Amino acid sequence: MCMEIYRRTPRFAVLASFLFVASCSPGGGFKVTPIPSDQSLQERVTYRHPGWVRDRVAVIDVSGVLMNAREVGLLSKGEHVVSHIVEQLQVAASDKRVKAVVLRINSPGGSVTASDILYEEVLAFKKKSGKPVVAFFQDVAASGGYYVACAADEIIAQKTTVTGSIGVVMQMVDLSGAMLKLGISADAIKSGPFKDAGSPLRKLKKDERVIFQTMIDGFYQGFLSVVEAGRPDLTRDEILTLADGRVYTAPQALETGLIDRIDTIHGAVERARALAGIKKSHVVMYRRPLAWAPNLYARSPQSESSTINLLNINLPLDWTRRPKFMYIWDSRD
Repeated sequence: MCMEIYRRTPRFAVLASFLFVASCSPGGGFKVTPIPSDQSLQERVTYRHPGWVRDRVAVIDVSGVLMNAREVGLLSKGEHVVSHIVEQLQVAASDKRVKAVVLRINSPGGSVTASDILYEEVLAFKKKSGKPVVAFFQDVAASGGYYVACAADEIIAQKTTVTGSIGVVMQMVDLSGAMLKLGISADAIKSGPFKDAGSPLRKLKKDERVIFQTMIDGFYQGFLSVVEAGRPDLTRDEILTLADGRVYTAPQALETGLIDRIDTIHGAVERARALAGIKKSHVVMYRRPLAWAPNLYARSPQSESSTINLLNINLPLDWTRRPKFMYIWDSRD
């Protein structure tokens, strides 16, 4: 009966009823705002320096799990993580008023490819624009997050930051034991002996493990080379000692040479000004139309349920279905 009434009710009436109930609920309300067709990034001034100032320092967030894919939102697919960061770099590069960039990193890392793309894009930004980049670490800047930071001119961390986790992981799931108990079996018709290597439906074979380990070792050497290029005061042997997958507190990272200093976001902005050769500037961020960013701390970090939780990192759904090479710190391992 209820479904029949629903089908006969005009859709706008159903929507109106929903909005009415939402507005009448305790503490509830709604705001209907037209969404501009042009969704280009817009500058938001989060700190306005007193007096007439033209120069700007742009703060760009590198947050959450870094994947070459869209984030899943409540009502939409959300932003494509890599594309969104690159778009902000492009806006900062084309704006002559922007003299420097602060990468505010709050990420446990992500896929090998996404981390490498962002690293190369930051290097390309510096080469093309000639503008300095300062990486600033917040809660977590581990693995792929640290990989990206190695493209910056300097690395600054909050005193409570956790960083490091230099290494590669390929997490696979073996469901064969559970399938056996349920009386379920799997069979693959394949063109070659390694076509289904890494399948969660059976155990990994020794020769398959050798193949994957060789690939992991190659990505690991690439990570070491990135750290070596970004931290020239560290020798390869010193990096090898540090790069066993462990994480470090900010004081430990400073002592070992993985970062340059401990400071706040304001100190990072001030350092960016110094590297750019300016004494004062506005601080800006880039947002889509209607996105509110009242100050430097706006929207960072993202909610723990979607990005970072030291006891649980919610990874994309297909991370356990299809093995991926990851520069990531996952404390569940």
